[in-house]
Amino acid sequence: MSNLEDARPFYQAIFSADEQKAIGYEIVGRINLNNEWKSMGPFFRDDSIPDEYRLEADCHILHKALDNFLDPADDTLIFINRDANLLMLDHGESLLELLFQWQEKGGNLERIVIEITEHTFTGDIRQLTHVFTYYRTYGIKMAVENVGKASSNLDRIALLMPNILKIDLQPLRLTSPLQTYHDVLYSISLLARKIGAAILYSEIDLHFQFQYAWKNGGRFFQGDYLQPPREGKIEPYLLKEKMTGEFQAFIRYEKKKLQHFYDLSEQFHQRISLLFAKESKHAAGSFDELIKKLAEELNDCCFRIYVCDGDGFQQSSNFLKKDDEWKIQPHYNQKNWSWRPYFLENIMKMQIRKKGFFSDVYSDIETGESIRTFSYPIDQQHYLFLDLPYSYLYENEGLL
Repeated sequence: MSNLEDARPFYQAIFSADEQKAIGYEIVGRINLNNEWKSMGPFFRDDSIPDEYRLEADCHILHKALDNFLDPADDTLIFINRDANLLMLDHGESLLELLFQWQEKGGNLERIVIEITEHTFTGDIRQLTHVFTYYRTYGIKMAVENVGKASSNLDRIALLMPNILKIDLQPLRLTSPLQTYHDVLYSISLLARKIGAAILYSEIDLHFQFQYAWKNGGRFFQGDYLQPPREGKIEPYLLKEKMTGEFQAFIRYEKKKLQHFYDLSEQFHQRISLLFAKESKHAAGSFDELIKKLAEELNDCCFRIYVCDGDGFQQSSNFLKKDDEWKIQPHYNQKNWSWRPYFLENIMKMQIRKKGFFSDVYSDIETGESIRTFSYPIDQQHYLFLDLPYSYLYENEGLL
């Protein structure tokens, strides 16, 4: 605290996908120690430091920063990071008072975005919700950062109704991030869509993280790969050419990948159609007999085969490949699978398209491995389901 005069705000630009423009800045604290600018993040996150010291340093930096955003022609957003526990010491009044002082100088409160971390907040989430509901009456926006980390609770986040969900992509730098990490991000993207929040991907330090953020619903991007924190603001369209070029490369890659996937789907459909036409003649009206013959022909790509009717009731045994042998599980006959997500939707797709198709990649309930299911319409009442193991997906580029 004795070196507070050496602390000052730096600004890290946040870019938009739609305009390829710097649409805002996050204010970050830096302090000059031995002629080197150091992040004050560890200071603000250290609970052993008295609250009043952290609040004083925070207000010192914010006051300096806000004076640089008084140009009436400037409409960039101002992202202010706040510890929710410190904010609630006075129910957000001191921060609001500081913002009112800035407004009196000509600042526009509709440019303010308050960032908090939900999973570190130890108080009553309903009280925090009330504070942000009050803030919104002044046009102030809210962002929840570090979503998906630690014990983030999607129910609590939904209760806060944030304008922006901020996702840290640092875990992507691991050699092999767990599939559950991708699944969590997918769940967050669904939540964002339901509550009308935009997704901001942060900590983008490498090219592949930028591509991942673009592909996975990112509207806003932030990270050293695009622009590290600096003492001043940048020209809004500084990276437009770079971002446009990279987006075009991403688009070409995804189109090529999608075309390859649809080609594989068509080839697989034709393979099943030919096999079905060949083997159904000898199945004697029994689905188990039919599956037994199909299993012999599909030994290279399948580990589970069964037939259901249009209501999800299984009309055959399960045929399961285990230790390179097909085993019959008759007790699965008449089990109902209509409760599974997308089951009835997929039935309708098959009825309308008259074609088989691959599901997305998902984790199998019984094996836990990542698989796809190929669904194929036998007739208007019966549907064949073929589960493809991860090993087959891995060997066929385009299925993962």
